[in-house]
Amino acid sequence: MKQQGYIHLYTGNGKGKTTAAFGLAVRALCAGKSVCIGQFVKSMKYNETRLTEYFPRLRIEQLGSGCFLDRQPDPHDVELAREGLRRYARLMAEGEWDVVILDELCIALHFGLVGVEEVLEALRHRKPEVEVVITGRYAPAELIAAADLVTDMQEVRHYYTRGVLSRDGIDR
Repeated sequence: MKQQGYIHLYTGNGKGKTTAAFGLAVRALCAGKSVCIGQFVKSMKYNETRLTEYFPRLRIEQLGSGCFLDRQPDPHDVELAREGLRRYARLMAEGEWDVVILDELCIALHFGLVGVEEVLEALRHRKPEVEVVITGRYAPAELIAAADLVTDMQEVRHYYTRGVLSRDGIDR
């Protein structure tokens, strides 16, 4: 008998939301579970995407065309995010994967690439045993209310403010 799945939400302005989600993914994989990760907004291959070389029950897809630090989202970004959400809504409803991670979905919500009601609908129609992890800053109140576990990661200090850029194997 499969166990009940829950909705995890890792949000806040602190570092570590994606790292926590990938840590949970490794834990699940080592327990024999299957994990599917959809990375919204992201298009760069960070080191964590190489985990698929080591875990056959892991799939990672990038569902975006890059971050919005230096540009505004365009219609192509909107279409990629909406198609990604539709695909992951189907995956959650079918229940083929034990754990589904929607990395940076809150950023896609914040920039209006997808709507919160679409996300809540997908969560409502998932198979009950599917564990879902959602990450990203700016989680809307409706998503916080729907989640079973909410972690708000707050920055206290970050070496980036001292000019230290992302380091290979540590930050990316």
